[in-house]
Amino acid sequence: MPEGDTVFITAGRLRQALVARPVTRFELRVPSLALASEIGAAVLAVEPVGKHLLMRFSSGHTLHSHLRMDGAWRVGPAEQRSRGGPDHAIRALVGNAQWLAAGFRVHDLALVPTSDESQLIGHLGPDLLSPEFDLDEGLRRFAERPARPIGEALLDQRLVAGIGNVYKSELLFLHRLDPWQPTDTVAELPALLTDAVRLLAANCRRFNRSTTGWTQPGQQYFVYGRAGRSCRRCGTAIGKAEQGPPGTERVLYVCPSCQNVSETQLARVNAAGHR
Repeated sequence: MPEGDTVFITAGRLRQALVARPVTRFELRVPSLALASEIGAAVLAVEPVGKHLLMRFSSGHTLHSHLRMDGAWRVGPAEQRSRGGPDHAIRALVGNAQWLAAGFRVHDLALVPTSDESQLIGHLGPDLLSPEFDLDEGLRRFAERPARPIGEALLDQRLVAGIGNVYKSELLFLHRLDPWQPTDTVAELPALLTDAVRLLAANCRRFNRSTTGWTQPGQQYFVYGRAGRSCRRCGTAIGKAEQGPPGTERVLYVCPSCQNVSETQLARVNAAGHR
């Protein structure tokens, strides 16, 4: 599942293949951008911002994309067929004489003047993987909605950018937090966000993400994707639930015992675990 670390790695691979080389192939396979072209321009930079990717060209334009749940950029030799999915799943192609980058199922494609990037990402909170990550600003944004459940708040990219379902579940477990407790009751919020930075940074050089220190299949996570299996800390069965306003619910994994899940929410966890 693409989260801030995946986007960071993807940006690095795109940067290595495309930056400082003139574009010889450029296709955006969405109706509103079908006639756009950056052929002849050079790629100046590829930057990750939270879960967003910005590809800047010497023409003064920026290509924006978002991976969401299923998107991916794949890089391969220019003369070979793009790998990573069927051709009909390709939404963008950016290539040069040596390399071709294919965007499979990438979302929110937009080609805008570089000076207008803020229209696409200006709403985001501090980027957890930025060298200039501002913890105080992140804490200020969390404090604006004190009654909001901490599990929902962690996914709000307007507060801090880069956390998805995996890190949400793992961070809440590591800090023994009930996902439904109000944000203003989380005394260790500074440590929680500091650990978010640490975990994301530890995984931004590899695709086999791990929060446990183990990268073997089945050993990477404490709770995420482990519904019904024993908690690595106490042995209780890991629960699965959905959290969020109606219509926007997101999956959540939790150890009811370690995280002191309330009786009110425990029924929801148990019900979801048996679907």
